[in-house]
Formats: sequence, C-alpha cells, structure tokens
Amino acid sequence: MSAEKITKPIDEPTWRKSSYSGSGGGQCVEVAAGPVAVRIRDSKDTAGPVLSVAADEWSAFVEFAARA
Repeated sequence: MSAEKITKPIDEPTWRKSSYSGSGGGQCVEVAAGPVAVRIRDSKDTAGPVLSVAADEWSAFVEFAARA
C-alpha cells in the first residue's frame, strides 16, 4: 500500500479559480465549495476578506447566472 503526502491542512478549503478570470489582472474570483457553505474571495488578495454563502443559495445563484 502506498500513501500520498498531504501538503495542506485538512480543514483548509480547496480554492478553484473562475474560468472567466484572466491572467491579465482585473476581476478574478475563486470559490471553495463545502458541504454547508461556499466561500468566495478575490484571487489577487488571497489573505483578504472571504464571503461565505449557504451551499443551496450558491446553487441558486449559479443556476440564475447560467440563464442570463
């Protein structure tokens, strides 16, 4: 059996950058989805404030945005 080394604390969220965020600056958003809440932050300021919303509210927002 082999083991994989974990390089981050278990309770730290996994952040994903929006596919609409470019590399040239501007509006860059990252989200970290959890079972209860979704966290949202500015990818250029990872130590800055984090917005947290209920997972079902985030799902409703994404569905609405997809229709727009």
